[in-house]
Amino acid sequence: MRINTSAVLAATAVAALSLGLTACGGGSDTGAKDMGGQTSSQSAGTAGNGTADQTAAKGGSGSTGGSTGATTAGSTTGGSGTSASTSGKATGDGSGKTSAEALACARGDIKVTAAKADEVPTEHIVLTATNVSGRSCTLLEYPLLAFGPVQTAKDIPAVAKSKPAAPVVLKPGAPAYANVRVVLGGVDEDNKVVKEFNVNLFAADGPAEGSIVVKAPAGGLAVNEAAAKTGYWTHELRNGADDF
Repeated sequence: MRINTSAVLAATAVAALSLGLTACGGGSDTGAKDMGGQTSSQSAGTAGNGTADQTAAKGGSGSTGGSTGATTAGSTTGGSGTSASTSGKATGDGSGKTSAEALACARGDIKVTAAKADEVPTEHIVLTATNVSGRSCTLLEYPLLAFGPVQTAKDIPAVAKSKPAAPVVLKPGAPAYANVRVVLGGVDEDNKVVKEFNVNLFAADGPAEGSIVVKAPAGGLAVNEAAAKTGYWTHELRNGADDF
């Protein structure tokens, strides 16, 4: 039997071509899959990086939030400071502040009466100042006296040795006293008789406005303005300090 060599060669060539095409097709598919996997990895990486960046950004915002929180805390602290300051002011008006000026008794807080000292002839009177305000207040310095019209009356000086060591704080209803010399007791003095006189108080920054009109003891009061002097307000009259 004679074999057709040309036909065999042609068939072999066709088979080889088919195998080559199949191999190329498989490689292309695998490459596509590889490319797809690479693309997926890159997408995942990009997404991961984006998430990380966003998280970092949020973390930064968290830091900002922390700063805001600190600021808020600072504001709260500041608020507490303001509250403490307000509390300080409230204390100043009440019980904690030792400044006498902040609690100075005003004219309407005090009732003043006068009585002759137990002596003959009468050379002194004792002023009693009673707190009628219903709250504690401080009676500052000494009584400012005017034995006559306030505008023209002679100023009556205070005796320094009678000044108490501490401010005179009066509780509601409590009294304070001041010893006042009105004459020297001589027969040739230039005295005048008064039926009433004026007492002014001190405020924190000096003499307070207005005065209290005080009735003189029964029978009137002989006064020598040139010899008159007053002691400071005190809780009780003291031997020595209030002797003048």
